[in-house]
Amino acid sequence: MKTNPYFLKTAGVLTKRIDRYFIYIDGKYPPEQKTAAGKKRIAREQKLWDGEPATIAGLALFLGFTSKQEFEAYEDTGKHAHILKRARLRVEAAYEARLYQTPTGVIFALKTMGWNDKHTVNKPAAQTDNTLKVEIINSGPLPAGSEKEVIF
Repeated sequence: MKTNPYFLKTAGVLTKRIDRYFIYIDGKYPPEQKTAAGKKRIAREQKLWDGEPATIAGLALFLGFTSKQEFEAYEDTGKHAHILKRARLRVEAAYEARLYQTPTGVIFALKTMGWNDKHTVNKPAAQTDNTLKVEIINSGPLPAGSEKEVIF
């Protein structure tokens, strides 16, 4: 697994990069400017565009991973895996926050939380079977199959 060591050196650097991704997708991105002394200075945030939705692939690209698989492998076994798991949760929270905007979104959210829209009847395990059983007992001569069998 080859990764960019710059953003994975410390938990703080990785966390700041993730925070910058969420600022970036919101349409605000502080451009870096240099002062006369050559030091980096971050300009005031300005809204540059309407933004874009948070995605795992977008986050992985912004952080410098070369693929989603590389991102997910680091998320599973990397030194700062807990930070990437939290970032994934932020992406999921952004999607979940939009679900309430449509009835189908609400239904989907409730189903993922364990709700069920099907009616089910649960019978207790020890309940007796209330099925009606009917037995026909012959108590006399059998009925005739045709008129010729009838005796007068």
